[in-house]
Amino acid sequence: MWQLLLLAILQSLLLCSGQVFLKFALNAMGKPEWSWSFVVAQLTNWWFLATGVSLISCSILWMYILKKYPFSMAYPLASMSYVFGMLAAIFIFHEEVPLTRWLGVVLIMGGCYFIAK
Repeated sequence: MWQLLLLAILQSLLLCSGQVFLKFALNAMGKPEWSWSFVVAQLTNWWFLATGVSLISCSILWMYILKKYPFSMAYPLASMSYVFGMLAAIFIFHEEVPLTRWLGVVLIMGGCYFIAK
């Protein structure tokens, strides 16, 4: 059971990091225009590469989790990515988080606890 929990945490971290990298990539992209120079500039946007690596790694790990563990346990544990997303919003993007969202995080973590138990 602990192995599933650790794999789910790693998968959620990879998913969240992919979304963080995607936000950085989109911020670095500038105004979209359909020209060759714009396309080349996006191919050298290293944030897009980091996004791809994170999301592909996340998907491969998710396939492993789904193959090895019961769906009824694995899928709810993927909701931990919401918790990591909230932490990224606070610590990386310096966003304000209202109390109601913290309550949601507590409920998600409680659900993950009961599923893993």
